[in-house]
Amino acid sequence: MKIVILDGYTENPGDLSWEGFEKLGDLTVYDRTPNDKIVERIGDADIVYTNKTPITKETLEACPNIKFIGLLATGYNVVDVNAAKEKGIPVSNIPTYGTDAVAQFAIALLLELCHHIGEHSNCVKRGEWSNNPDWCFWKYPLVELAGKTMGIIGFGRIGQATARIAQALGMKVLAYDSYKNPELESETCKYVELDELFANSDVISLHCPLFPNTKGIINKDTISKMKDGVMIINTSRGPLIVEEDLRDALNSGKVGGAAVDVVSVEPIKMDNPLLEAKNMIITPHIAWAPKESRQRLMDIAVENLKAFINGSPINVVNK
Repeated sequence: MKIVILDGYTENPGDLSWEGFEKLGDLTVYDRTPNDKIVERIGDADIVYTNKTPITKETLEACPNIKFIGLLATGYNVVDVNAAKEKGIPVSNIPTYGTDAVAQFAIALLLELCHHIGEHSNCVKRGEWSNNPDWCFWKYPLVELAGKTMGIIGFGRIGQATARIAQALGMKVLAYDSYKNPELESETCKYVELDELFANSDVISLHCPLFPNTKGIINKDTISKMKDGVMIINTSRGPLIVEEDLRDALNSGKVGGAAVDVVSVEPIKMDNPLLEAKNMIITPHIAWAPKESRQRLMDIAVENLKAFINGSPINVVNK
């Protein structure tokens, strides 16, 4: 059985092992695959794994030997899952692997907005503390989170994990989700409708999938409903935010600060509006990437293939 991994570098830049796949077939791993090489590299492979390399209907037509497509990610929009279904090809994703990592990163972004630790450390290294007439100084307002309210849009596994950390910091949580689990409510956590979340949150953290009804959920109209000085965190999907509107709100001071790990087009383009915004932190889509998290992803990807080989595929997104 021939196995091809089209873009393995971000999952495994060298600190993990492909051994699990090597035990299951003849494995070829490419760090990256340009669009004009996809069909050539798949060739007559039975099994194809991809992270962000697209597998279109045309690719499936050109590579008739494909029997299984695996994602090295949760999102599967890069695969034409309907075309694969028509050909009887199951497509399996990695549904849960980075819950704790992403929740931790969301809170890290929030804490950086509250304290600007990196910038203050750089100030010290530049000599600004040594040359300061006072025994301490700060260049940004410092924010204490205890007693404040975090609104979480999307209260699945990651949203819930983020909520637990926020509550440990002394925050109250307002949660919005299409599916409510009353058992998760407490004195410090309750479900609300979106308008109530917008109106009462000091911090808003996005953890919802990108669907037509969530695309652009943060826009000039919803921002107008928020508290002055609200902070916004996004570790989910870039298009959840209308970036021009967030830029304008940051520059006007309506939004006090924002931190995102995702943007509308990745890698980010240098004309992205958020690059022109005040008090804006942008990281390069790394919330998912601790080694522990990537090892879980690897293990689940291997288990997905084992299950397919055994005739009972799991985590199939195109049943």
